[in-house]
Amino acid sequence: MSRSEHFDVSWKRTVRCGELSLDQEDNKVVLNGWVRRRRDLGGLIFIELWDYTGVTQVVINPELVPEVHERAKSLRSEFVISVHGKVRKRPEGTVNLSMKTGEIEVVAEDFMLLSPAAPLPFEVSDATNKVDENLRLRYRYLDLRRDKMQRNLRIRNQIIRFTRDFLARYDFVDIETPMLTKSTPEGARDYLVPSRVNPGTFYALPQSPQIFKQILMVSGFDRYYQIVKCFRDEDLRADRQPEFTQIDMEMSFITEEDIYALVEEFMAGLFREIAQVDIPTPFRKMDYWEAMDRFGSDKPDLRIPFEIHDVAYIFKESDFAPFKDLLAKGGYVRGLPLPGGASLSRKEVSLVEEKAKKLGASGLACFQFKEGCLKGPLVKFLSEEQRQRLVEKAALHEGDAFFVLGDLNRSVASQILGQLRLDLAKEHNLMDRDKWEFLWVVHFPLFERDEEENRWVAVHHPFTSPVIEDLPFLDSEPQKVRSRAYDCVLNGNEIGGGSIRIHDPEIQEKVFQCLAFSREEARKRFGFLLDALSSGTPPHGGIAFGVDRLVMLLCGASSIRDVMAFPKTQKAQCLMSGAPSFVSQEQLDELHIDSLAEEDQE
Repeated sequence: MSRSEHFDVSWKRTVRCGELSLDQEDNKVVLNGWVRRRRDLGGLIFIELWDYTGVTQVVINPELVPEVHERAKSLRSEFVISVHGKVRKRPEGTVNLSMKTGEIEVVAEDFMLLSPAAPLPFEVSDATNKVDENLRLRYRYLDLRRDKMQRNLRIRNQIIRFTRDFLARYDFVDIETPMLTKSTPEGARDYLVPSRVNPGTFYALPQSPQIFKQILMVSGFDRYYQIVKCFRDEDLRADRQPEFTQIDMEMSFITEEDIYALVEEFMAGLFREIAQVDIPTPFRKMDYWEAMDRFGSDKPDLRIPFEIHDVAYIFKESDFAPFKDLLAKGGYVRGLPLPGGASLSRKEVSLVEEKAKKLGASGLACFQFKEGCLKGPLVKFLSEEQRQRLVEKAALHEGDAFFVLGDLNRSVASQILGQLRLDLAKEHNLMDRDKWEFLWVVHFPLFERDEEENRWVAVHHPFTSPVIEDLPFLDSEPQKVRSRAYDCVLNGNEIGGGSIRIHDPEIQEKVFQCLAFSREEARKRFGFLLDALSSGTPPHGGIAFGVDRLVMLLCGASSIRDVMAFPKTQKAQCLMSGAPSFVSQEQLDELHIDSLAEEDQE
C-alpha cells in the first residue's frame, strides 16, 4: 500500500485521539495518529490509534466500507494514518474503563495512509522497558513514542514553565551567558572547542555560568536566572550526563536566609503543581559535619529511620583488643542499627560484612538483640553493663541488629556505614518511598586536601565566601575554614547547590593563594573577575538546580536518561546520531590540530 502525498484540509484532524468521550457521540471526526495495534476479529478490523494524548479504538466494518476494509488489511504497527469516522458508544460488554477513551470508539468511513513504517526493532509500548537500553537509545525516536517517555518530557516542560513564571514574579531577568568561554580547569574536566580563526587556542564549554552570573551582579542586574546547558567531561553514573541542564540564579544584597526562603517557596509551589503534594516549610537545616557524623553522607536520606552511632566509649573499656588498640591510637568505633536485623541468617550477615569490606572496612561485627539478650561473636568481650549501654545507645528493640566497625579515620568509618545504611534500607524496604524529605546541608568545608597534587582544592568552587569568623584560619589552618555554601537535598539526592560569593577582591586573592595559585596564575585565569570585583561589587549569592535530577525524582524514574530527550550512554556516546565521531583530515587541518587516535572501527 503506497503512501498518499496528498494531505488537504479535509484530512486535518478535528480532535486528538485521547480527547474523545461520550459527549461527542454521533459526531463526525477526523483523527490523525500512529497505528499502535491492528486486530482482525471475525471480519471486523480494530485499530488502536495513538497520539500524545492517548489512544482511540477505530472500527472498520467490511459491510459498511468494503473497499476501506480491504485497504486496512495492509496496515501495520506505527503506520501514520488519518481517519474519517463517527463516534459511537461501545457495545455493551466491550467498555474498557482502564482507557481514557474506553467508553467510545470511532466507526471508520475512510482513512488515508500518511506514512508507512518499516519493520521495527522493538514494539513501541511501555513493555519496551524490557528491551536493552542501548537498543532503545539507538532508536530513540521510537522510544520517545512510549507513554512513559511522553509523560516524563511533558512533566519536564511543566517544571520549566512553572520555574519561568515563578521567577518572573520576583523580578528575575533571564540573561543568556556564553557557551564558548575560557577554560579555567579546577575540578571536573572541560570540554574544549578549537578556534579556527585563532590557531592553537581553545574555548571551553561552560561547566557552569558561575563567573558570568557574578559579573552580572557587578553590572547591577540584581536578580538573574537562566535555564542553561552545562558540560562536564567526567565519568558517568545513573544521575550524571556530559551535558545537563541547570536552573541557575543569582541575587544581590542577600544572605543565606533569603535564598532559603525563595527556594522553599519555589519547591512548595512546584510540588503542588506537579505532584499535588504539600511540602512542609521551612526545610530542616543540618551542618555538614553533623550530616557526615549521623548519616555518613553530605546528602542524607531522611526517609530512613535509623542513623550512625559513636560507641567508642563502650569499647574503650571492653576486653576486645582490636578495638581497644585502635582507640588507643586515636581511632574510632562506630555502629549502625538495622531494624528487624536479628532475623538475618549467618549467611546474610556474612554478605553484609563482605559488602562493608568492599567499601573499605577492615571488618564488620554484628550484634543481634533477641529475646531480650544481645548476641554475637563480640558479646563475650563486653560486660553486662557494657552490653546494656550498647543496647541503649543504639536504641535497639527486640529483633534489631547492630553492625560495628572501627577505623583510624572518622570520615572513612562514617562513609562506609553511610553507604551500608542506604543499601540495607533499600534491601529491607525500610524507607517511606511516598515521603518527600527536603534538607539544607550547610557550612561545608571551604577546602579539601588533594593528596595526589599535595595542595588544597575548593570543595565547591573558588568563589565561595568563607564564614567570616573563620577568616583568620586562611593563613594558618585552611582545613578549619567553613564556607557559606549550602546544598538542597531531597530524599538522599543533591538537587541543588549554591553559596554566598566572595565580593571582596582581597579575600578572593587570599583564597587563590590557599589553592596554590601564584599571583600570576590567578591573574591569568581569573584576572577579569578580579578586575570586576574591584569595580564596586554588591554582596551576592545564588544557587543552581539540576533540572534532569529534579525531573527524575518527580517522575519516579531510575535514571536521568529517562527524562532527557536525547541522552548519552555511560561512554558519553549518542547511539542514535553516532556522536562523537571522527572528522576529516581537512577539518583537522583547518583547526591546526593533529589527532593521535586512529579511525580503526565504527
